[in-house]
Formats: sequence, structure tokens, C-alpha cells
Amino acid sequence: MVTGAILALCGIAFGWELVLLAQGGDAALAGLFERRGLVPADLVAALQAGDYVSGQTLDLVTHIFLHGSWLHLAGNMLFLWIFAVNVEDRLGRPRFAAFFLVGGVAAAFGHVLVDPTSEIPMIGASGAISAVLGAYLVLFPRARIQSLVFLVFFYELIDVPAIVVLGFWFLLQLIDGLVSLGLTSGMDAGIAFWAHIGGFAAGVAMAIPLRYRRGGDAPAAESDLVGEPARVPAPAPGPPPPPPPALR
Repeated sequence: MVTGAILALCGIAFGWELVLLAQGGDAALAGLFERRGLVPADLVAALQAGDYVSGQTLDLVTHIFLHGSWLHLAGNMLFLWIFAVNVEDRLGRPRFAAFFLVGGVAAAFGHVLVDPTSEIPMIGASGAISAVLGAYLVLFPRARIQSLVFLVFFYELIDVPAIVVLGFWFLLQLIDGLVSLGLTSGMDAGIAFWAHIGGFAAGVAMAIPLRYRRGGDAPAAESDLVGEPARVPAPAPGPPPPPPPALR
């Protein structure tokens, strides 16, 4: 399963970060983020110089698997596990692997386009996961997601349509992204909102042709709950078998 492999790679990369932190302290970890994280100014300089195959362009992929803390890693992996399983089931393993990487690259460019002179490394899988969220919204808009809703001193778990949950999430990213445009950096409180926006938009764009295959056929049946593989309707029964020949 590609989703499991991504989880494992992010875990291995984080283990490597912990080893570097233990051996060389914060300076060693910061050096890793500067070398293998995505630095917009370095990427722009490489592209302007025509250096399309370099460490800077490789960082478009490597930054996806690096995370800055346990909380950063756990949050991203939780969202990945919840939403990616159904999307991978619909796309298939090879296409989902390509989709995830392309979504991560698109998210990175979303951040770079807004803040091309930034020298702050961007790390994390949230941009690529945002692409997964965008695809989930297109492929399973009526799937229901169990959400924790607080009512003053009480809370309740209710099933909310994916189009409501993910639409509200994207609206928050868009608002925060627009607010961040007035700041000196395209990142606010360490969050690259425009990477989320770019990844989500790329996921939607790539998923739309997959929802209506073969020239506009009706989409396959959607799952009722998030994390459950989509159910495909059973084929219609065929004509009844002919009666047995009469015995003479």
C-alpha cells in the first residue's frame, strides 16, 4: 500500500532527524532542513540559471518527508491515513504514488510563487496531503466524516458530509493565506498556507477527470464513512438460464 509506504518513509526520515539532533544538536538539524528542505530563493535562483536537475529541484520532493516536531509529524500522518486510503483505492497504487508527488510539487510552487525570495526552508507533507484532501472532496463529496462538535460545555460526535468539512478547511486556509500576504513572509506562525492552497487546488484539478471517466459516465458509488473503501454497485442480474430439455 502506497499510503503505508509514505507513512514509513516519513517515520524513517524523522528518526534520522532525531539521530542528527542527538549527535549535532539544533545546528545539525537546521543544516538538514536547509539542505533538503525547500528554500524558495534557492529554487528560484536554480531555475533562473537553467539548472533544472539539481539539489534545489530535488528538494521539491525531499521536503515532503521532513517534519519539524512530533506534533507536526503526527498531525500530517493522521490526515494522510484518514483520507488517503480511499483515494489510493480509487486511483490504484502507481497512479496514487505519482499523484502524491505531483501534488507535493504543486504545493511547493504555490508557496514559492507567493514568497519567491524567502530563505526559510519549508518542510512537511501537508502540501501533498492537501492534494489528497482536494481529490477526496471531488471523488467522495457525500462521504460522511465523524467530527467532534463542541456545544458550550458539551461535545458530540456527528457525521458531517466531506464537502462541508473539507470546504470549510479550505476556506480557512484561503483566509489565512490572504492575511499572510500582508506579512513580510508568506508563512505565518510557521505554516505555509499557500502550499496548502496550491496542493488542494492541484488535487481537485487532477481528480475531476477521474470522477467522470469514459466521457462523462456517472461516478462510482461513494463510501458512507471516511476510511471505508468505496462500494461498487453489484452488476445487474443476467437473463434466467434456459429450461432443461424435456426428457423423452
